Order: sequence, then C-alpha cells, then structure tokens
Amino acid sequence: MLPNSRMLFLAMFLFSAGALLAGVFIEHQYELEPCSMCVFQRVMFIGAALVTLAGAIQNVGAVGRRLYAVLVLLFSDIGAALAIRQLWLQQLPPENVPTCPPSLDYMLEVLPFTEVLQVVLSGDGNCAEVAWSMLGLSIPGWALICFVVLTFAGMAQLMRR
Repeated sequence: MLPNSRMLFLAMFLFSAGALLAGVFIEHQYELEPCSMCVFQRVMFIGAALVTLAGAIQNVGAVGRRLYAVLVLLFSDIGAALAIRQLWLQQLPPENVPTCPPSLDYMLEVLPFTEVLQVVLSGDGNCAEVAWSMLGLSIPGWALICFVVLTFAGMAQLMRR
C-alpha cells in the first residue's frame, strides 16, 4: 500500500534533493569539476525536485497528480538516458573517446543553443573520465540508480487510483 500522493511526492522531493546534495558534496569534497553531462543530469534532478515539491505542497486531484507524475517521468527518464550515455562513454577504450570541445560558457557565447545542446548531449572526453567511484559505481552509475527510483515512484503516482 502506498502512502498518500502528497507524502510520496514529498519523499520523491527529499530523494531528488538528497541526490543533488550528494553530487555537490562530492564535487566540493574531492575538488571535482562537473562535466557538461553531469551538469545536465543535475538540471534533471532539479526539475524533478521542483515538480515533486509542488506536488507535495499542493493538494491536487487526480489530473494534477498525473500531470506532476508525467513531468517527473520526463525529467527522470531524460536524466537516466544521460547517465546511460555517460556510462557508455566511460567504458570506451581511450582511443575511441570523443575529443573535448571548448568550454560550455564559450560555446553558449558563440554557437546557437541547439548546436550547444547537440555537442553537450553527445558527450566528450571529460564525460568519459571516472574521477570518483563508490562500491564500483561512478557518479553517473549512482545517478542512474536515483533516476530509476524516481521513475518507479513517478509510475506509482501515475497509476494510482
């Protein structure tokens, strides 16, 4: 039996916020610079956190609950796809790793946003580097687990009667 929808949204918010805080802690504790794919995965966690916070605060009916659930699924599935792509890049042999593009700030200044998005989402050498791991999983591996948990929780909200 699931808790009521507001409590589940609150749990999903706390989970998303916890994943974000863990990423920021690891970044600062180990002096890591997040790659562009890591930044976009954080954006997906922020999106999921904001949507679930709204769902926890508001007392929405069935339509609102389903709308929030679909948005959570959108953010978590995009985040999972990014994490899978980054894990794939990390397992490539060094000679097959894509070269590193200019910095994200520079690309945003000189390229159209759609090109920047295409370059960032395809990944680069920075995204293929494993700078930290725990229990044999790198940061995108842990992010993937978190996105999968959010996906299942979003599906539970969507299918709730």
